[in-house]
Amino acid sequence: MSILIAGAGIGGLTTALSLHAAGVGDVRVLESVAEIKPLGVGLNILPNAVRELAELDLLDELREVALPTGSLGYYNRHGQLIWREPRGVAAGYRWPQLSVHRGRLQTVLADAVRRRLGPDAIVTDARVEGFVPREDGRVDVRVHHTAAGRRSDTTADALIGADGIHSNVRACLYPEEGPPPWNGLVVWRGTTYAPPFLDGRSMIIAGDDRRRAVVYPMSGPDGPGGTVLMNWAVARAADPEAAFEDADWNRAVAPETFLHHFADLAFDWLDVPALIRTAREAYVYPMVDRDPLPRWTHGAVTLLGDAAHAMYPMGSNGATQSIVDARVLARELALRDSPAAALAAYEAERLPVLTRIQASARRRGPEVVIDLAHERAPGGFTDVGAVFPGDELQSISAEFARLGGFDPETVNTRASLTVPTRAGGPR
Repeated sequence: MSILIAGAGIGGLTTALSLHAAGVGDVRVLESVAEIKPLGVGLNILPNAVRELAELDLLDELREVALPTGSLGYYNRHGQLIWREPRGVAAGYRWPQLSVHRGRLQTVLADAVRRRLGPDAIVTDARVEGFVPREDGRVDVRVHHTAAGRRSDTTADALIGADGIHSNVRACLYPEEGPPPWNGLVVWRGTTYAPPFLDGRSMIIAGDDRRRAVVYPMSGPDGPGGTVLMNWAVARAADPEAAFEDADWNRAVAPETFLHHFADLAFDWLDVPALIRTAREAYVYPMVDRDPLPRWTHGAVTLLGDAAHAMYPMGSNGATQSIVDARVLARELALRDSPAAALAAYEAERLPVLTRIQASARRRGPEVVIDLAHERAPGGFTDVGAVFPGDELQSISAEFARLGGFDPETVNTRASLTVPTRAGGPR
């Protein structure tokens, strides 16, 4: 079985590794850029996805470039704690939650693909431009090698579109869809080397219904009393004249151009403006997502990750769900002789779950507690229990985890997604 994967991001690379582990034929990853560079900022990988990376024997390598997240806290604009919950192993999972720079995670995955599948398994300067289904069930794929100034054609048993929110595979399937819809918010993201805060393994989200800051460390200290690599993101409603021609995740921006919007988010336990001011890199982009699709799979072609279900960055679900997508898809391709049947089974399992998660992200997911705190107590509070009576906070958090199937009981006890090995496979 020959498989072409469009996109060497987190989902595409995890798919390649999972298919190789199952001994599923010839797998190639086509990446549009001429050189893969460790770009981006921070990601949080939830335990259900870390479990799948552990099944691929990658956990030891990931521990070297990532930091286990110990807790997640929600705070109002005054820096008062609304809700804190343990994360990862501390929350009862058998696997950690990992905070990691996207570039470092991508490097670990790409290096593993080249070691296990061969140095030519990732083909750069290769953008899937279009495809045509064949009568025999296979698919002819046109590839554009932009830097080389040429095009080539190839044939595969299946094409997997893991080429991100601007997926060309998706555009071919849904040519009338247009650009990703924008909700009017702008996000600035960056990284900074700074002293650790709280216990050194805390992720925090602070703000109100208009502005928000997310901060977490992605490394341990670089020595006694040293600094850590910190991820930060701040968001607010765009100015009326703001316009974005394209949702480019890597559009660099000077911190002084937006710092004033968040100058008062300085608490005695964390100075957010100082992180922005001393950033080693900063980027700006509109908060966009994709509308849920009725179908991902069309014969021997399907979508995966952001190409299938790009969502707002609420609840650490972007990269996490791409990894789980990859594992489910590889399992189905290993179990079935018909690629079209395998892709349809993958969609049947994953599309309903992701449609619910996309809708929840548009409602701000568990971060809705910050909106509620501002609505009920805009000037702050002395007793959070008077603002959120009973177990309301715990119920909001638990419902989001249950919705996505990543609560501790489900993750720890469900059947493994370990991909069965085809006869003669490498596992």
